[in-house]
Amino acid sequence: MMFRYFIVRMSALIIVLFGVVLARYAVYDSKNGKSFSFSLGGVPPRDFPEIKTRGKIVALTDNSSTSYFVYKGEPMGFEYELLHAFASAENLDLVITVAKDMNRVFEQLNRGEADIIAANLTVTKERKEKVSFTSPLLVTRQVLIQRKPAGWEKMPYESVEKKLIRNPVDLAGKNVCVRRESSFYTRLKSLSEEIGGRINIVEVPGKYETEELISMVADGKIDYTVADENVALINQTYYPGIDIKTAISLPQQIAWAARKDAPALMKKINAWIKDSRNKPLFAAIYSKYFRSPQEAAARRESGFFSPAGGKISVYDDLIRMYSAKIGWDWRLLASLIYQESHFCHDTRSWTGAYGLMQIIPATSARLGIDSLCATPLESIRAGTVYLACIDAYWKSYIPDSSERIKFTLASYNVGTGHIIDARNLALKYGRNSGVWDGNVAYFILQKSKPEFYNDPVVRFGYCRGSEPFNYVKEILLRFEHYKNATEMKQISSEKVQYIKSCI
Repeated sequence: MMFRYFIVRMSALIIVLFGVVLARYAVYDSKNGKSFSFSLGGVPPRDFPEIKTRGKIVALTDNSSTSYFVYKGEPMGFEYELLHAFASAENLDLVITVAKDMNRVFEQLNRGEADIIAANLTVTKERKEKVSFTSPLLVTRQVLIQRKPAGWEKMPYESVEKKLIRNPVDLAGKNVCVRRESSFYTRLKSLSEEIGGRINIVEVPGKYETEELISMVADGKIDYTVADENVALINQTYYPGIDIKTAISLPQQIAWAARKDAPALMKKINAWIKDSRNKPLFAAIYSKYFRSPQEAAARRESGFFSPAGGKISVYDDLIRMYSAKIGWDWRLLASLIYQESHFCHDTRSWTGAYGLMQIIPATSARLGIDSLCATPLESIRAGTVYLACIDAYWKSYIPDSSERIKFTLASYNVGTGHIIDARNLALKYGRNSGVWDGNVAYFILQKSKPEFYNDPVVRFGYCRGSEPFNYVKEILLRFEHYKNATEMKQISSEKVQYIKSCI
């Protein structure tokens, strides 16, 4: 009897507790006068007000010649530049996340891993059931990617045409490789029914970028794939042996996608798109990526184009070697070097700082290096020795290595003394002196104001704090871009074998 009573009481308690948990995850929409909930494993809705409070917008994209890539140390791309312009207009930091599986980007978005998808997405009825789309950025068509016949350069135009598919009806019985969740797959399914003949649609995993499949056609590893015409036009500059003239769809809209529970974000982006279309910036960005095929080809061939090579600079090997000596990720050191000199070894500043890492003569003298004849190797060696000295100082005060990097970067830029002052101010005003963001960083910004740089706890006086503040932020943001660049997936024999096994 007692056992039964215990079970009843426990069941009631569990029900109450479960109700409390559910209440914790209930959300009231005051605008629409209704409540809704989200799964226990999910995330609360995050619309533009929350993004604004957080101070950053997270975009999910792909590493491609149109959306986003890194070239000679700079993040670039049609969609990246538009995203950056929007973020700047709203005073937000832009954080780029590169999709590792394009078949799962809508899942990632709806799980709250990003605020927006910007990856040359075609607007389709099926996708509208999952996400909301912005106003269109582009209008394009889907085109068949096929290989021109061997020796096409010396053949008459008519002879080349006879060997190519010009009528979609002739795709019946052909193997066409596309991702399962792409708009190309949906279009090919419809086209297969329209022509009354089965197209063999080879489903490839989401880790295959469209541009990888295009290159596989060019290399003769597969026969056909499909791409949006804007992407195809750029890739034809890399692979003149491919043909992209056969359209398989009507014009379609390309747009960004956001979660359905982010109407304020959607409204804000659409207003920005409408306004931007009437300004020179949009036209200039479009022209830069879609009307300059020679520049696109030069980027691809340079070795510094992330989707093709993953190199950041000509000094990558030296940077790897010396970053290992101080225990840094080499891409973080590369980001610092770009900030200092844009990888230009001959750069000299008005203060006399020189070389890749802009070491001042007094510092180089202490390190035993002649600033007048220093090589790139000596410059990086001097800079990393100096970084190691700064890091050693902060180690006893900032035990967390990730946090200490921010203090080290700021000290490299403006001197350790000013950062010590900012820490003292943080201690005086009850902030965390061991944390940079929102704490010590706040007070480095205040050191340009008399009431702060004249404070008794400040020893090194006035500081234009916006410089070290932005220095740290920009290096760390660029570090993320460099990680994206070097983690690019390259076409491998395993990928080729996988596709061959599906055909």
